Amino acid sequence: MWGSRGRVRIWIAGLAMLGCVATSASGLGTGSAQAAEAACSGGTGSDYNGDGLRDTAIADPEATVGSAAEAGQVTVVHGGGKGVTVVSQNSVNVADSAEADDRFGYSLATYDADQDGCDDLVVGVPYEDVGTVRDAGYVQIIYGSPAGIGQGKASKGLLQGADQSLEGVAEAGDLVGYAVAAGTSSTGIAYLVIGVPGEDGAQGMDTGFLHYVSGTAYQVANVTQESAGVWEEAEPQDRFGASLAATDRYFAVGVPGESVNGNAFAGGISVFRPSLNADGIPAPVFGASQTAATGSSAAPETGDRFGTSLAMVANRTAAETAPTGALLAVGVPGEDVDDLVDAGGAALLRVNPDNSLTAVFGLLGQQVADVSEIASPGDFFGQDVALVNTAPSQISSAATVKLAVGVPGNESSGEHLDKGGVHVFPAAGAAGASDVWREPGDGIPADPAHQMFVGTSLAATPAGVLVGVAYESGPAPGAVYGFDWTAAGDAAPSQTFKPGEAGIPAGGTAFGAEIR
Repeated sequence: MWGSRGRVRIWIAGLAMLGCVATSASGLGTGSAQAAEAACSGGTGSDYNGDGLRDTAIADPEATVGSAAEAGQVTVVHGGGKGVTVVSQNSVNVADSAEADDRFGYSLATYDADQDGCDDLVVGVPYEDVGTVRDAGYVQIIYGSPAGIGQGKASKGLLQGADQSLEGVAEAGDLVGYAVAAGTSSTGIAYLVIGVPGEDGAQGMDTGFLHYVSGTAYQVANVTQESAGVWEEAEPQDRFGASLAATDRYFAVGVPGESVNGNAFAGGISVFRPSLNADGIPAPVFGASQTAATGSSAAPETGDRFGTSLAMVANRTAAETAPTGALLAVGVPGEDVDDLVDAGGAALLRVNPDNSLTAVFGLLGQQVADVSEIASPGDFFGQDVALVNTAPSQISSAATVKLAVGVPGNESSGEHLDKGGVHVFPAAGAAGASDVWREPGDGIPADPAHQMFVGTSLAATPAGVLVGVAYESGPAPGAVYGFDWTAAGDAAPSQTFKPGEAGIPAGGTAFGAEIR
């Protein structure tokens, strides 16, 4: 088994009875009753009760549910103090049942799947066993409603196998739902992309696979690197679909295991349009390795893992009349910087409407001039990335776009191994001109400790960056801290989500391991 983030511990060290609980934000009454509105208004994003306020979904894929260890659960905090709802596979209106090691919530995405104006939550369960097939994987769409998440119609389950929603055969280690991304296309079609990086092909193990699910009828198209027009050929260990990101006009696919010029796990990316072409698949736009994508002199090297993490946001230049392009952040956590092994890096690219690619930051890292902190071996800068336009109505420039980069292997003076931290950069101008650095004990209000791996779980909203601290020191089951984009690195968080506080039920194991 590979890639358990427990999640990034395997990547870094080895490289390679809750039902549906609803409480108010103050802990009084029920969230679903408070959240009820006449109808879903839509248009906000991550708004599961359709009241026009952004909600926050926080996963704990290692949580014990009932007696099932690491079954996993997701806590949804509705905006405006309208309640907290915890969903698991033991919840009413959620299919299946919680089982040990399922890791429900390992990946999350949001979109309006049924087009009713309430956003719906996509939950990846990649370690779900299908029958006796271990770690085949599963995806759940949990529907929003005016009464709150999971309070309306029953969820829709998506899995491979005979008579199931997804084509193919459930096989051990497929990891369906290891990554998920979703959105609504520029033509108004809801779509969901499901990564299956453990899928074996004729070429060998872990070549990878995608399910593209579109429309309210959930039409499914399957994509591999052998599909017509898709960049590169399928090879063993490519892990096509291990990371995903999406906008209304594009979605990007990480291929972190791609071999480039004989360099294993050098990595690559593929970009598609969310519309079916004459071959019956989403239209391929281009694919690229690190050098081709960034235009930099940094050659693809063994173990770079370019494409380990992805984030994407709609964008247009001043010369364009509509946001028909996109900015794409790509994590390269295995990048060696001079003699600093696995110091890591990240690229910020622009996908242009003519299908070309422009490097905004060819290779960003803590070695760049005037950037806070110092690049060190094993930092894994770029293990996770998050990207957002802080002023969505002003899409004409990258000046309002912010990039957050996780650095889970960071340690200061070696006193706390793999403590981690988060770096924030502007998407315009010099990277070191206004960057912000936060780490446990300095900005992030958590006691520094070994192997906290802060920076493996990030989310970006127009208001700020959300930082998951799933492995806090001591007995704490984790926390999520929100920081305004304009705040200094040592400023206190503007938001705090913790089990046992503000209506969030106590308990858990790795609260904040994934955020949406």
